[in-house]
Amino acid sequence: MSDKHKWQLAALVLGVGLLLWALGPVLTPFVIAALLAYLGDPMVDRLERLRLSRSGAVVIVFLLMTLALVGVVLLLIPLLERQVSTFIDQFPRYREWFTGNVLPWITERTGVEIEGFDLEYIYGMLRDHWKQAGGFAATVLGGISRSGMVIIGWLVNLALIPVVAFYLLRDWDVMVEKIRLLIPRRIEPVISRLSREADSVLGGFLRGQLSVMVALGAIYSIGLWMVGIDLALLIGMVAGLVSFIPYLGAIVGVGAGLIAAMVQHGDLTHVLLVGLVFAVGQTLESVVLTPFLVGDRIGMHPVAVIFAVMAGGQLFGFVGVLVALPVAAVVMVILRYLYQEYTASRLYAGEHPPPDGPSPPAGEPPPIRRKANPRGRRRRGRRAETDPGTDPGGSGA
Repeated sequence: MSDKHKWQLAALVLGVGLLLWALGPVLTPFVIAALLAYLGDPMVDRLERLRLSRSGAVVIVFLLMTLALVGVVLLLIPLLERQVSTFIDQFPRYREWFTGNVLPWITERTGVEIEGFDLEYIYGMLRDHWKQAGGFAATVLGGISRSGMVIIGWLVNLALIPVVAFYLLRDWDVMVEKIRLLIPRRIEPVISRLSREADSVLGGFLRGQLSVMVALGAIYSIGLWMVGIDLALLIGMVAGLVSFIPYLGAIVGVGAGLIAAMVQHGDLTHVLLVGLVFAVGQTLESVVLTPFLVGDRIGMHPVAVIFAVMAGGQLFGFVGVLVALPVAAVVMVILRYLYQEYTASRLYAGEHPPPDGPSPPAGEPPPIRRKANPRGRRRRGRRAETDPGTDPGGSGA
Protein backbone atom coordinates (compact mmCIF):
# COMPACT_ATOMS: atom_id res chain seq x y z
CA MET A 1 0.00 0.00 0.00
CA SER A 2 1.48 3.32 -1.07
CA ASP A 3 1.65 6.43 1.09
CA LYS A 4 -1.12 8.00 -0.98
CA HIS A 5 -3.44 5.07 -0.28
CA LYS A 6 -2.61 5.18 3.43
CA TRP A 7 -3.53 8.86 3.65
CA GLN A 8 -6.75 8.19 1.74
CA LEU A 9 -7.66 5.39 4.14
CA ALA A 10 -6.90 7.59 7.17
CA ALA A 11 -9.07 10.38 5.72
CA LEU A 12 -11.89 7.90 5.12
CA VAL A 13 -11.75 6.63 8.71
CA LEU A 14 -11.69 10.19 10.06
CA GLY A 15 -14.64 11.17 7.88
CA VAL A 16 -16.68 8.17 9.02
CA GLY A 17 -15.90 8.99 12.66
CA LEU A 18 -17.01 12.62 12.26
CA LEU A 19 -20.18 11.48 10.49
CA LEU A 20 -21.02 9.07 13.30
CA TRP A 21 -20.41 11.81 15.87
CA ALA A 22 -22.72 14.22 14.03
CA LEU A 23 -25.49 11.64 13.50
CA GLY A 24 -25.25 10.16 17.00
CA PRO A 25 -28.83 10.89 18.18
CA VAL A 26 -30.31 9.56 14.93
CA LEU A 27 -28.19 6.40 14.91
CA THR A 28 -29.24 5.17 18.37
CA PRO A 29 -32.11 2.87 17.26
CA PHE A 30 -30.07 1.57 14.33
CA VAL A 31 -27.08 0.74 16.54
CA ILE A 32 -29.32 -1.08 19.04
CA ALA A 33 -30.97 -2.99 16.21
CA ALA A 34 -27.58 -3.92 14.72
CA LEU A 35 -26.38 -5.26 18.08
CA LEU A 36 -29.55 -7.32 18.48
CA ALA A 37 -29.14 -8.68 14.95
CA TYR A 38 -25.51 -9.53 15.63
CA LEU A 39 -26.47 -11.42 18.79
CA GLY A 40 -29.28 -13.30 17.07
CA ASP A 41 -27.55 -14.20 13.80
CA PRO A 42 -25.75 -17.36 15.11
CA MET A 43 -29.03 -18.78 16.38
CA VAL A 44 -30.67 -18.06 13.02
CA ASP A 45 -27.81 -19.85 11.25
CA ARG A 46 -28.28 -22.90 13.51
CA LEU A 47 -32.00 -23.02 12.73
CA GLU A 48 -31.21 -22.76 9.02
CA ARG A 49 -28.99 -25.82 9.31
CA LEU A 50 -32.09 -27.62 10.63
CA ARG A 51 -33.67 -27.00 7.19
CA LEU A 52 -35.75 -24.00 8.23
CA SER A 53 -36.07 -21.07 5.86
CA ARG A 54 -34.19 -17.90 6.69
CA SER A 55 -37.41 -15.96 7.22
CA GLY A 56 -38.89 -18.63 9.48
CA ALA A 57 -35.72 -18.83 11.57
CA VAL A 58 -35.65 -15.05 11.86
CA VAL A 59 -39.26 -14.98 13.06
CA ILE A 60 -38.56 -17.58 15.76
CA VAL A 61 -35.41 -15.82 17.02
CA PHE A 62 -37.09 -12.43 16.85
CA LEU A 63 -40.02 -13.61 18.95
CA LEU A 64 -37.69 -15.15 21.56
CA MET A 65 -35.64 -11.95 21.82
CA THR A 66 -38.81 -9.85 22.09
CA LEU A 67 -40.19 -12.01 24.89
CA ALA A 68 -36.88 -11.78 26.76
CA LEU A 69 -36.76 -7.99 26.51
CA VAL A 70 -40.42 -7.59 27.52
CA GLY A 71 -39.87 -9.90 30.47
CA VAL A 72 -36.89 -7.84 31.65
CA VAL A 73 -38.84 -4.59 31.37
CA LEU A 74 -42.06 -5.82 32.96
CA LEU A 75 -40.66 -8.13 35.64
CA LEU A 76 -37.06 -7.41 36.51
CA ILE A 77 -37.09 -3.60 36.61
CA PRO A 78 -40.09 -3.31 39.00
CA LEU A 79 -38.52 -5.92 41.29
CA LEU A 80 -35.23 -4.02 41.35
CA GLU A 81 -37.13 -0.82 42.09
CA ARG A 82 -38.73 -2.46 45.11
CA GLN A 83 -35.33 -3.71 46.27
CA VAL A 84 -33.89 -0.19 46.10
CA SER A 85 -36.87 1.14 48.07
CA THR A 86 -36.35 -1.60 50.67
CA PHE A 87 -32.68 -0.69 50.97
CA ILE A 88 -33.53 2.99 51.52
CA ASP A 89 -36.09 2.07 54.18
CA GLN A 90 -33.56 -0.18 55.95
CA PHE A 91 -30.67 2.24 55.60
CA PRO A 92 -30.94 3.45 59.26
CA ARG A 93 -30.27 -0.14 60.40
CA TYR A 94 -27.16 -0.32 58.21
CA ARG A 95 -26.04 3.07 59.52
CA GLU A 96 -26.44 1.97 63.14
CA TRP A 97 -24.61 -1.29 62.49
CA PHE A 98 -21.73 0.54 60.80
CA THR A 99 -21.34 3.19 63.47
CA GLY A 100 -21.93 0.78 66.36
CA ASN A 101 -19.84 -2.17 65.21
CA VAL A 102 -17.50 -1.41 62.33
CA LEU A 103 -16.09 1.92 63.50
CA PRO A 104 -15.40 0.70 67.07
CA TRP A 105 -13.76 -2.45 65.68
CA ILE A 106 -11.48 -0.35 63.46
CA THR A 107 -10.60 1.89 66.41
CA GLU A 108 -9.86 -1.11 68.63
CA ARG A 109 -7.63 -2.81 66.06
CA THR A 110 -5.78 0.22 64.71
CA GLY A 111 -6.02 2.75 67.51
CA VAL A 112 -7.28 5.37 65.05
CA GLU A 113 -10.49 7.16 65.94
CA ILE A 114 -12.56 8.05 62.89
CA GLU A 115 -14.40 11.28 63.48
CA GLY A 116 -16.69 13.25 61.24
CA PHE A 117 -17.82 10.14 59.36
CA ASP A 118 -21.58 10.47 59.37
CA LEU A 119 -23.89 8.52 57.08
CA GLU A 120 -26.84 10.80 57.78
CA TYR A 121 -26.03 12.99 54.78
CA ILE A 122 -25.88 9.98 52.44
CA TYR A 123 -29.14 8.65 53.82
CA GLY A 124 -30.91 11.98 53.40
CA MET A 125 -29.63 12.38 49.86
CA LEU A 126 -30.78 8.90 48.84
CA ARG A 127 -34.17 9.29 50.47
CA ASP A 128 -34.87 12.74 49.04
CA HIS A 129 -33.75 11.92 45.51
CA TRP A 130 -35.59 8.61 45.39
CA LYS A 131 -38.84 10.06 46.69
CA GLN A 132 -38.51 13.05 44.41
CA ALA A 133 -37.95 10.81 41.42
CA GLY A 134 -40.73 8.45 42.43
CA GLY A 135 -38.84 5.42 41.20
CA PHE A 136 -37.32 4.45 37.91
CA ALA A 137 -40.55 4.09 35.96
CA ALA A 138 -41.91 7.41 37.21
CA THR A 139 -38.67 9.13 36.22
CA VAL A 140 -38.78 7.78 32.68
CA LEU A 141 -42.48 8.45 32.20
CA GLY A 142 -42.19 11.92 33.67
CA GLY A 143 -39.28 12.76 31.41
CA ILE A 144 -41.04 11.76 28.22
CA SER A 145 -44.37 13.35 29.16
CA ARG A 146 -43.05 16.90 29.33
CA SER A 147 -43.21 17.43 25.59
CA GLY A 148 -45.31 15.94 22.85
CA MET A 149 -42.36 15.92 20.45
CA VAL A 150 -40.29 13.95 22.96
CA ILE A 151 -43.04 11.36 23.22
CA ILE A 152 -43.19 11.08 19.44
CA GLY A 153 -39.41 10.70 19.25
CA TRP A 154 -39.42 7.93 21.86
CA LEU A 155 -42.23 6.09 20.11
CA VAL A 156 -40.53 6.37 16.72
CA ASN A 157 -37.24 5.05 18.10
CA LEU A 158 -38.96 2.18 19.91
CA ALA A 159 -40.85 1.27 16.74
CA LEU A 160 -37.73 1.46 14.59
CA ILE A 161 -35.66 -0.91 16.73
CA PRO A 162 -37.69 -4.11 16.12
CA VAL A 163 -38.32 -3.28 12.44
CA VAL A 164 -34.65 -2.59 11.67
CA ALA A 165 -33.52 -5.57 13.77
CA PHE A 166 -35.86 -7.90 11.84
CA TYR A 167 -34.58 -6.80 8.42
CA LEU A 168 -30.96 -6.87 9.53
CA LEU A 169 -31.42 -10.40 10.87
CA ARG A 170 -32.99 -11.52 7.61
CA ASP A 171 -30.30 -10.02 5.36
CA TRP A 172 -27.27 -10.26 7.68
CA ASP A 173 -25.32 -12.88 5.71
CA VAL A 174 -26.09 -11.16 2.39
CA MET A 175 -24.84 -7.80 3.68
CA VAL A 176 -21.66 -9.34 5.07
CA GLU A 177 -20.93 -11.01 1.74
CA LYS A 178 -21.53 -7.79 -0.22
CA ILE A 179 -19.19 -5.90 2.08
CA ARG A 180 -16.55 -8.59 1.56
CA LEU A 181 -16.86 -8.29 -2.20
CA LEU A 182 -16.26 -4.54 -2.00
CA ILE A 183 -12.86 -5.02 -0.34
CA PRO A 184 -9.92 -4.71 -2.78
CA ARG A 185 -8.76 -8.17 -3.81
CA ARG A 186 -5.18 -7.44 -2.83
CA ILE A 187 -5.97 -6.98 0.87
CA GLU A 188 -9.15 -9.08 1.07
CA PRO A 189 -7.49 -12.17 2.67
CA VAL A 190 -5.96 -10.09 5.48
CA ILE A 191 -9.17 -8.11 6.08
CA SER A 192 -11.24 -11.31 6.14
CA ARG A 193 -8.90 -12.93 8.66
CA LEU A 194 -8.95 -9.86 10.90
CA SER A 195 -12.74 -9.73 10.64
CA ARG A 196 -13.05 -13.33 11.76
CA GLU A 197 -10.74 -12.68 14.71
CA ALA A 198 -12.73 -9.56 15.68
CA ASP A 199 -15.96 -11.55 15.48
CA SER A 200 -14.42 -14.22 17.73
CA VAL A 201 -13.38 -11.60 20.29
CA LEU A 202 -16.67 -9.71 20.26
CA GLY A 203 -18.83 -12.82 20.06
CA GLY A 204 -16.91 -14.45 22.89
CA PHE A 205 -17.67 -11.49 25.13
CA LEU A 206 -21.19 -10.50 24.10
CA ARG A 207 -22.69 -13.94 23.57
CA GLY A 208 -20.63 -15.87 26.08
CA GLN A 209 -19.70 -13.55 28.90
CA LEU A 210 -23.08 -11.82 28.98
CA SER A 211 -24.73 -15.22 29.31
CA VAL A 212 -22.42 -16.03 32.21
CA MET A 213 -23.24 -12.69 33.85
CA VAL A 214 -26.99 -13.28 33.63
CA ALA A 215 -26.66 -16.87 34.88
CA LEU A 216 -24.52 -15.81 37.84
CA GLY A 217 -26.95 -13.02 38.69
CA ALA A 218 -29.79 -15.53 38.77
CA ILE A 219 -27.79 -18.04 40.85
CA TYR A 220 -26.72 -15.44 43.40
CA SER A 221 -30.22 -13.93 43.65
CA ILE A 222 -31.97 -17.28 44.13
CA GLY A 223 -29.34 -18.47 46.62
CA LEU A 224 -29.51 -15.31 48.74
CA TRP A 225 -33.31 -15.42 48.62
CA MET A 226 -33.24 -18.99 49.95
CA VAL A 227 -30.90 -17.89 52.73
CA GLY A 228 -33.38 -15.19 53.71
CA ILE A 229 -31.68 -11.95 52.60
CA ASP A 230 -34.18 -9.17 51.88
CA LEU A 231 -31.94 -7.53 49.26
CA ALA A 232 -31.23 -10.82 47.49
CA LEU A 233 -32.19 -9.66 43.97
CA LEU A 234 -30.33 -6.36 44.19
CA ILE A 235 -27.13 -7.92 45.54
CA GLY A 236 -27.28 -10.91 43.19
CA MET A 237 -27.87 -8.89 40.02
CA VAL A 238 -25.14 -6.35 40.84
CA ALA A 239 -22.68 -9.16 41.56
CA GLY A 240 -23.61 -10.89 38.32
CA LEU A 241 -23.36 -7.75 36.18
CA VAL A 242 -19.84 -6.88 37.38
CA SER A 243 -18.60 -10.47 37.09
CA PHE A 244 -17.08 -9.74 33.66
CA ILE A 245 -14.12 -8.49 35.72
CA PRO A 246 -12.52 -11.60 37.25
CA TYR A 247 -13.21 -11.97 40.98
CA LEU A 248 -14.85 -8.53 41.22
CA GLY A 249 -18.37 -9.95 41.09
CA ALA A 250 -17.60 -12.42 43.86
CA ILE A 251 -15.89 -9.76 45.99
CA VAL A 252 -18.78 -7.28 45.62
CA GLY A 253 -21.41 -9.97 46.18
CA VAL A 254 -19.72 -11.54 49.20
CA GLY A 255 -19.09 -8.16 50.81
CA ALA A 256 -22.64 -6.90 50.30
CA GLY A 257 -24.16 -10.27 51.23
CA LEU A 258 -22.18 -10.55 54.46
CA ILE A 259 -23.13 -7.02 55.49
CA ALA A 260 -26.79 -7.71 54.73
CA ALA A 261 -26.67 -10.96 56.73
CA MET A 262 -25.03 -9.28 59.72
CA VAL A 263 -27.47 -6.35 59.74
CA GLN A 264 -30.59 -8.40 59.11
CA HIS A 265 -29.87 -11.55 61.14
CA GLY A 266 -26.72 -10.92 63.14
CA ASP A 267 -25.66 -14.56 63.53
CA LEU A 268 -22.86 -16.70 62.18
CA THR A 269 -25.19 -19.20 60.49
CA HIS A 270 -26.46 -16.76 57.87
CA VAL A 271 -22.95 -15.45 57.30
CA LEU A 272 -21.75 -18.97 56.50
CA LEU A 273 -24.77 -19.59 54.27
CA VAL A 274 -24.04 -16.44 52.27
CA GLY A 275 -20.44 -17.58 51.82
CA LEU A 276 -21.72 -20.99 50.68
CA VAL A 277 -23.97 -19.37 48.05
CA PHE A 278 -21.08 -17.53 46.43
CA ALA A 279 -18.79 -20.55 46.71
CA VAL A 280 -21.36 -22.62 44.79
CA GLY A 281 -21.74 -19.81 42.24
CA GLN A 282 -18.00 -19.57 41.64
CA THR A 283 -17.72 -23.33 41.30
CA LEU A 284 -20.53 -23.46 38.76
CA GLU A 285 -18.94 -20.59 36.83
CA SER A 286 -15.55 -22.29 36.52
CA VAL A 287 -16.82 -25.84 35.95
CA VAL A 288 -20.06 -25.42 34.00
CA LEU A 289 -20.87 -21.88 32.83
CA THR A 290 -17.57 -20.68 31.41
CA PRO A 291 -16.62 -23.96 29.61
CA PHE A 292 -20.07 -24.37 28.01
CA LEU A 293 -21.07 -20.74 27.35
CA VAL A 294 -17.71 -19.13 26.65
CA GLY A 295 -15.42 -22.05 25.84
CA ASP A 296 -11.96 -21.21 24.51
CA ARG A 297 -13.06 -18.11 22.63
CA ILE A 298 -10.86 -15.08 22.98
CA GLY A 299 -12.16 -12.49 25.43
CA MET A 300 -11.14 -8.91 25.90
CA HIS A 301 -9.23 -7.84 28.97
CA PRO A 302 -11.55 -6.42 31.66
CA VAL A 303 -9.57 -3.17 31.83
CA ALA A 304 -9.96 -2.78 28.06
CA VAL A 305 -13.72 -3.30 28.38
CA ILE A 306 -14.08 -0.68 31.12
CA PHE A 307 -11.93 1.86 29.29
CA ALA A 308 -13.76 1.27 25.98
CA VAL A 309 -17.19 1.83 27.52
CA MET A 310 -16.11 4.96 29.42
CA ALA A 311 -14.26 6.43 26.44
CA GLY A 312 -17.17 5.73 24.09
CA GLY A 313 -19.62 7.40 26.43
CA GLN A 314 -17.37 10.41 26.87
CA LEU A 315 -16.82 10.91 23.13
CA PHE A 316 -20.14 9.90 21.55
CA GLY A 317 -22.66 9.68 24.39
CA PHE A 318 -25.12 6.80 24.50
CA VAL A 319 -24.26 5.71 20.94
CA GLY A 320 -20.61 5.57 21.98
CA VAL A 321 -21.48 3.24 24.84
CA LEU A 322 -23.32 0.94 22.42
CA VAL A 323 -20.54 0.78 19.83
CA ALA A 324 -17.66 0.84 22.33
CA LEU A 325 -17.23 -2.93 22.57
CA PRO A 326 -17.43 -3.65 18.81
CA VAL A 327 -14.93 -0.89 18.07
CA ALA A 328 -12.66 -2.06 20.89
CA ALA A 329 -12.74 -5.62 19.54
CA VAL A 330 -11.73 -4.46 16.06
CA VAL A 331 -9.01 -2.16 17.41
CA MET A 332 -7.59 -4.91 19.61
CA VAL A 333 -7.42 -7.35 16.69
CA ILE A 334 -5.72 -4.73 14.49
CA LEU A 335 -3.20 -3.94 17.23
CA ARG A 336 -2.46 -7.65 17.65
CA TYR A 337 -1.90 -7.96 13.89
CA LEU A 338 0.41 -4.93 13.85
CA TYR A 339 2.33 -6.38 16.80
CA GLN A 340 2.83 -9.67 14.96
CA GLU A 341 3.97 -7.87 11.84
CA TYR A 342 6.37 -5.74 13.86
CA THR A 343 7.94 -8.67 15.74
CA ALA A 344 8.41 -10.51 12.43
CA SER A 345 10.07 -7.53 10.74
CA ARG A 346 13.80 -6.86 10.30
CA LEU A 347 13.35 -3.61 12.26
CA TYR A 348 12.53 -5.60 15.42
CA ALA A 349 15.09 -8.40 14.87
CA GLY A 350 17.89 -6.00 13.93
CA GLU A 351 18.86 -8.04 10.85
CA HIS A 352 20.10 -6.53 7.60
CA PRO A 353 20.16 -8.27 4.24
CA PRO A 354 23.68 -9.08 2.98
CA PRO A 355 24.97 -6.85 0.16
CA ASP A 356 25.35 -9.67 -2.35
CA GLY A 357 22.17 -11.66 -1.91
CA PRO A 358 19.62 -12.98 0.58
CA SER A 359 20.65 -14.65 3.82
CA PRO A 360 20.78 -18.48 3.90
CA PRO A 361 18.01 -20.46 5.61
CA ALA A 362 18.21 -20.88 9.39
CA GLY A 363 20.52 -23.70 10.45
CA GLU A 364 22.65 -23.71 7.27
CA PRO A 365 26.16 -22.20 7.07
CA PRO A 366 26.58 -19.31 4.67
CA PRO A 367 28.05 -20.28 1.30
CA ILE A 368 31.76 -19.62 0.74
CA ARG A 369 32.25 -16.96 -1.85
CA ARG A 370 35.71 -16.53 -3.47
CA LYS A 371 36.60 -13.34 -5.17
CA ALA A 372 37.44 -13.71 -8.79
CA ASN A 373 41.04 -12.91 -9.85
CA PRO A 374 41.10 -11.97 -13.51
CA ARG A 375 44.85 -11.43 -13.43
CA GLY A 376 45.45 -14.92 -12.09
CA ARG A 377 43.22 -16.43 -14.74
CA ARG A 378 45.03 -14.45 -17.39
CA ARG A 379 48.43 -15.47 -15.96
CA ARG A 380 47.47 -19.17 -15.86
CA GLY A 381 46.17 -18.89 -19.39
CA ARG A 382 49.44 -17.40 -20.62
CA ARG A 383 51.43 -20.11 -18.82
CA ALA A 384 49.33 -22.80 -20.48
CA GLU A 385 49.89 -21.20 -23.86
CA THR A 386 53.72 -20.87 -23.45
CA ASP A 387 54.27 -24.35 -21.91
CA PRO A 388 53.50 -27.01 -24.53
CA GLY A 389 53.97 -29.84 -22.08
CA THR A 390 51.21 -28.62 -19.76
CA ASP A 391 47.71 -30.02 -20.22
CA PRO A 392 45.01 -27.48 -19.32
CA GLY A 393 42.85 -30.27 -17.90
CA GLY A 394 45.50 -31.17 -15.33
CA SER A 395 46.94 -34.34 -17.04
CA GLY A 396 50.28 -34.70 -18.78
CA ALA A 397 50.74 -34.74 -22.54
